[in-house]
Amino acid sequence: MNKLKKILNSPILRWFFLAIALAGLLWVIVKNWASLTEALAALPWQITASSFVLAVAYVFFTMWSWKVILADLGSDINWNTSTQLFGVSQIGKYIPGGVWNIVAAAEIGRDHKIPARRSVTAMTVAVLISLLSGAGIGVLTVLSTSVSIQVPTWLIVLLLVVLVALLMPPVLNRLIGFGFKLLKRPAPERQMTFKGLGLATLLAVIAWGIAGVQIWLLACGFGMEPSASGMALSIGAYALAWVAGFLVVVVPAGTGVRESVLGLFFASALTSGGVLAVVLVSRIAMTFADLLFAALGALLKMRGGRR
Repeated sequence: MNKLKKILNSPILRWFFLAIALAGLLWVIVKNWASLTEALAALPWQITASSFVLAVAYVFFTMWSWKVILADLGSDINWNTSTQLFGVSQIGKYIPGGVWNIVAAAEIGRDHKIPARRSVTAMTVAVLISLLSGAGIGVLTVLSTSVSIQVPTWLIVLLLVVLVALLMPPVLNRLIGFGFKLLKRPAPERQMTFKGLGLATLLAVIAWGIAGVQIWLLACGFGMEPSASGMALSIGAYALAWVAGFLVVVVPAGTGVRESVLGLFFASALTSGGVLAVVLVSRIAMTFADLLFAALGALLKMRGGRR
């Protein structure tokens, strides 16, 4: 066990992980570059710029939600440290598997005296809140639109009730405790409270709203008629597409899966080419936002190390 800890704490392993994660992130950009430039040529620059700003805002609110969870668990860190931990760890999303950002957050958190089990719990709960709130928003969208799915309405409503129940502290804390028991590790010293979990969920919902507005703005730029109902559809469609992409762990950052889900929702509002253009520009904007936070986090970490 001690040998394993030494390996995990090795600077060489950290740099290797960072190189793989950056390679995955850059692969997303390079692979889609030709199609991206073609799509951007047909899009007003104001919408392109707004798309990137909204992507940065989405990542910021996601980080804020995670910061609230970590504080509720006992580590109330400042924004400087939050950007270091969250920004650098998030590029782990671009490695297939769906857990590498959690592993990275735990390893970086050690440098700031944050127990690994607390870091793991905070990032896991943050991801779980995103999944549950995103699924909830998506379920509401399915119920309020004419999208055809082969699932009974009563089952969808039941799923929504289950999602709400899972976001209650008594239920969530038991799930966390059960998870650590299965791993034969001690549970975190503190449990999530209604206040902390409620604020974290609210921030996650705001993040989904921002991401959905980005999708709506891009869809309008590629030919969809602007409307309030279209904006609501965009928010729910993106949330559900992100959840589906996350659950398919064999591809980095949900590549391909989100396109399919969004295509289902926008089939009557956009051409297939328009849907692909919306997804592509949104994905690259989100990727650049992740890269920006990673670079800022790495810079802050380097500056802190020199003091």
